[in-house]
Amino acid sequence: MPQTETPGTEGAPRTRLRWWTELPLILLVYGCYSAGRLLARGDTASAVDHGLAILRFEKALHLNAEHPLNRLFTREPWLGIPADFWYASLHYLITPAILIWLFKARCEHYRRARTWLMTSTFIGLIGFTLLPTCPPRLLSAGHGFVDTMAHYSSYGWWGGEASAPRGLGGMTNQYAAMPSLHVGWALWCGVMLWRHGGTRVAKVLGVLYPLGTALVVMGTANHYFLDAVAGVAVMGVGHLLAPRVMRGLDWLRARLFPRRTPATGGTGSPIVSGGCQTSAGERIPRQRESRLDAGAEPDASPSDEGEGAPAPAR
Repeated sequence: MPQTETPGTEGAPRTRLRWWTELPLILLVYGCYSAGRLLARGDTASAVDHGLAILRFEKALHLNAEHPLNRLFTREPWLGIPADFWYASLHYLITPAILIWLFKARCEHYRRARTWLMTSTFIGLIGFTLLPTCPPRLLSAGHGFVDTMAHYSSYGWWGGEASAPRGLGGMTNQYAAMPSLHVGWALWCGVMLWRHGGTRVAKVLGVLYPLGTALVVMGTANHYFLDAVAGVAVMGVGHLLAPRVMRGLDWLRARLFPRRTPATGGTGSPIVSGGCQTSAGERIPRQRESRLDAGAEPDASPSDEGEGAPAPAR
């Protein structure tokens, strides 16, 4: 059955998303994010100063949740080892999985969700650049933190350098603690599950996943509490900016790739060869004149005079 357009939307551009255009776009954004983290390493001394400043600020506000969580994860391997696997892998698995699910099953929500995620990621990259921050695990031992990923490194593929595989620690920026995009991306995943999951289980997972991630990033000494708060704030700003980014992209696409629309007359009827214009019910121009030549009376057809024309007398 041919598709019909809703009246009043004939001129609105419709762009059908394709996986072969979406995948390179997502890989490009993630590549820029990863490259930006490497370029924004910052000065080590400044990063340590920023980390200590955050820690002092938290203590002044009695917000220091990192120490008790880190001691618990270090003392209890049944908590610390799964937490390390959670930190090292889930954001690489869950976030793309939800993107794919939205693309295939909730396509009407995909574009806005994808734009929200990418906008927030770029904002986070700005934070890494302007405020390189040393995570708790890299502070001197006197501050009381234990790097659980180094502590339990014999159980996983990572070494003592964040979640990077052994021997590849030099390819990551270990001073990109503020904001925590682990928490930010987990929050995005939770919102998608809550809004579009459609089941009670999905809603429960939508709450537990970001909360669990926040506990994990602090318990493994990879982030401060305020890093997690900043990750939430970044996602909030990205959510507010996403509609504007979408409009800007639509405008740019319209300028770069203008759509050709069929020429129409003043009444919306299509123009055909020779500049002849058809009216409603006609397939070819001059159809009315052909009927008149065949003997039809001009006032015999209600379609020529309007739907309300009276029927001819018999």
